[in-house]
Amino acid sequence: MPIDATRAVSAEPRTTALAWGHKDIQLYHLGIGAGTPATDPDELRYTLESALHVLPSFATVAGGGMALAGGLSAPGIDVDLAAVLHGGQTVELYRPIPVRGDATQLSKVAAVYDKGKAAVIVLRTDVADADGPLWTCDTRIYVRGEGGFGGERGPSERVEPPAREPDRTVERAVREDQALLYRLSGDWNPLHADPEFAKLAGFERPILHGLCSYGMVLKAVVDTALGGEVARVRSYTTRFAGVVYPGETLRIRMWQDQGPDGAGRIQVAATAAERDDAPVLTDTTVEHT
Repeated sequence: MPIDATRAVSAEPRTTALAWGHKDIQLYHLGIGAGTPATDPDELRYTLESALHVLPSFATVAGGGMALAGGLSAPGIDVDLAAVLHGGQTVELYRPIPVRGDATQLSKVAAVYDKGKAAVIVLRTDVADADGPLWTCDTRIYVRGEGGFGGERGPSERVEPPAREPDRTVERAVREDQALLYRLSGDWNPLHADPEFAKLAGFERPILHGLCSYGMVLKAVVDTALGGEVARVRSYTTRFAGVVYPGETLRIRMWQDQGPDGAGRIQVAATAAERDDAPVLTDTTVEHT
C-alpha cells in the first residue's frame, strides 16, 4: 500500500510521556563506549551518577521512545519494514538534558519527499518538560520502492567537508559486545544481535546500530574538540552512509570552522578503518557555542 503523504503530514501530533533517570543515561553512555579507562575522570562524567553529564545524543533513546518505530506507525504510513532504512538524524538542543527527566513528546510526520525510486519520511519529535522545550529530533526514514507518487523531492542535505586535511583525526574501537549492550537502551532489532537474521538481511554478521555510531562520534567530538563540555552542543546532524561491525574501528575526522550564523561548527566524517575507510557517517555537522 503506497504512502498517503497528505494524510501523514496533516495528522494530529501524537503525545507520549517520557521519563528517564541516571541509570538510563549511564546505560546509554556505556552502550556507546564510555567508561574506558574506567577510572579516568573524563570518562567518569559519563558513568558515575555523582558527576553525570548527559550527551545530547541521549535524546534519541530517552524514555525508550525510539523515533524510527513511531514514524512507521503514523497515519498514512503503511510500508514493508524490509524496505526501510534509517537515512539520517538531527538533534537540536535548547538547553542541557537533565539527569532526571519527566517530559512530554509531541511527534508527527513533518514531510514526505519523493526521491523517485524511494520515499523519505521526516518524523519530527518535540520534547519539553515543566521548564520548557528541551530538544527537537528529526529522523529521516528512507523507504525503498515507495517513490514516484509526484511529491516534492525535498532539499539536498549534502555537506562536503573542507578541501584540506582534517584538524583532528581520532579512532574509536567498537567492542565485540557493543551492539548487545546498546540495544538495552530500547532498539531490539535482531539485526544487531542474531547472526542468522543478519544473514537474511544481507550482512555477513550483526551490524552496529546506526544511532550507536551516531553517539560514539558525538562523544569523540565533545571529548576532543569541545573540552568535554556537553552543554556546548547546539545541534548534531548526520546521514547514515554505511555500516560498521562490532570489533571494527571508527575513524573520525573533524574540520572546525564557523557556521553561517557565526557560531562554531565542526564538520565530521566517520569511516570503518579496517575496510579501506568505507563511509559510515557522512554529511555530518556539530553546531556549538
